[in-house]
Amino acid sequence: MPSMSDTGGVAMGMGRLSALLLLLLTLLCIPVSANFREREKQIIDEIIGPANYDKRIRPAGANDTGPAVVHINIMIRNVQTISDVKMEYSIQITFREQWQDQRLTFDNMQGRIQYLTLTETEMVWMPDLFFKNEKEGHFHNIILPNLYIRIYPDGGVLYSIRISLTLSCPMNLKLFPLDRQQCQLLMASYGWTTEDLVFLWKDVEPVQVTKNLHLPRFTLEKFITDYCNSKTNTGEYSCLLVALIFKREFSYYLIQYYIPCCMLVIVSWVSFWLDQNAVPARVALGVTTLLTMSTQTSSINQSLPPVSYTKAIDVWTGVCLTFVFGALLEFALVNYASRSDKHREKLKQKLKEQKEQWEMEHAAALEAALHEAGEDGHTFGMKPLVSRHNGGMGVGDKRPCEIHLAAPRQNCCRTWLSKFPTRSKRIDVISRITFPIVFAFFNMAYWSTYLFTEEDEEKE
Repeated sequence: MPSMSDTGGVAMGMGRLSALLLLLLTLLCIPVSANFREREKQIIDEIIGPANYDKRIRPAGANDTGPAVVHINIMIRNVQTISDVKMEYSIQITFREQWQDQRLTFDNMQGRIQYLTLTETEMVWMPDLFFKNEKEGHFHNIILPNLYIRIYPDGGVLYSIRISLTLSCPMNLKLFPLDRQQCQLLMASYGWTTEDLVFLWKDVEPVQVTKNLHLPRFTLEKFITDYCNSKTNTGEYSCLLVALIFKREFSYYLIQYYIPCCMLVIVSWVSFWLDQNAVPARVALGVTTLLTMSTQTSSINQSLPPVSYTKAIDVWTGVCLTFVFGALLEFALVNYASRSDKHREKLKQKLKEQKEQWEMEHAAALEAALHEAGEDGHTFGMKPLVSRHNGGMGVGDKRPCEIHLAAPRQNCCRTWLSKFPTRSKRIDVISRITFPIVFAFFNMAYWSTYLFTEEDEEKE
């Protein structure tokens, strides 16, 4: 039998072996990512350390010559407002820049490190891009600054940031509200000329638009990317342009502008159907519609900037205001004609009374003259002008006298107007037909002109 000392030695040896096995398993089970994070720190210290990297120096171009090339793409997240009065629009975008900097290459540990992520732009060289048509802008810092920089093993750098911008957008409002507006986003280098820095659009999807982008009064139809390099006294600078084509939603303006104006014009025509003697009613109706139309026109102009040309809505409101004013002038003409008719009737009545009085006086004088002649015994005999014995016509030689007259052509309009004896009534009746017909012709000309013009601009 083994002794107690031998047994203790075996147990101690087994304990040491177990400890070694446990230590080995612990080392094997250490997360590899811990080594990667430590290695990432070492790589960052190596590639952007002050001894190896100077952010004041731009990256070299292809083959260490030529300008640095920066590829740009943006994602439109939201379009908050498009102001016609200020001629500006507010937009929120995710802005991305990509370029190569050979000074930032590193070992990716056989593909285990895909890229390094930084959150401080001051650590590496950055392109000096600015937005040429910017009015206001700000970065987003909630909860943390919404930006990052990714450095890839081959020296590629990706910079991404979320920005909100208010940009100027010169508008042509000649077709308002049947117009399309082109708002641009201009990006250019501020200090580096094209000999040192060139901006290019990304080959695939240079501009992305978030799904379900909703605008209250516009629809984003399409976008166009282009280049807009500018030359100044200090050199030529690289510039990128993206044009956003917005189509105005017409339904809002149809309900708010066109239908109310059309209704006011039709209401002004009610005056033609009122009695010509209802002066207070017709005056109140005409003045009320005229003031309402003027107020509507003023409210429309307040929502638009003052421009030197005539807009489509100006033509509409101007013609509607003319029709309402014409209806008021028509009543003034009817009132004048009514008073003129009354004055004419009085003159006719007076002339009729004078004629009757003259006829009565003439008849009385003639009767008195005949009476005096009968009392004196003087008679007057009248001889025939033609003797029947000297070739005169006898009774048997008489022939009926026939007169052939062409029947006068009847004018249907005059026949119809003759049913209305007074001129004031005729003016009202003519206005009832003329005003709606002229307004209908105006609508045909207006809509055909501006809708065809809109289609031509869309094709362009």
